[in-house]
Amino acid sequence: MKKILLIGLAVLAMAGGGVAFAVGGTAQDRAATAASAQTQTTFAIQNMTCATCPITVKKAMEGVAGVSAVSVDFGTKTARATYDPRRTNATVIAAASTNAGYPARAVNN
Repeated sequence: MKKILLIGLAVLAMAGGGVAFAVGGTAQDRAATAASAQTQTTFAIQNMTCATCPITVKKAMEGVAGVSAVSVDFGTKTARATYDPRRTNATVIAAASTNAGYPARAVNN
């Protein structure tokens, strides 16, 4: 049953031009709209003392609703978060890292 459903979804995805148009534009239009709605902020992170610390920071920040990507640089003690500003903001993302034991502050928007 699952195999049939997956095959059906694959066929639908391959024919996606007409289906996507029927639900409100092309996939490219929706992707462009979603990308333009994203904001990136760089954070200075304190207390990162070992190579596993960035994992905790990344998980904490990614746990915030609206955050779509986080990259953490141990060498510069910074993190860069990509997020939907309609769903969250830099203060909330910084608080998530701080609550995990790694105080964070936005250094640019």
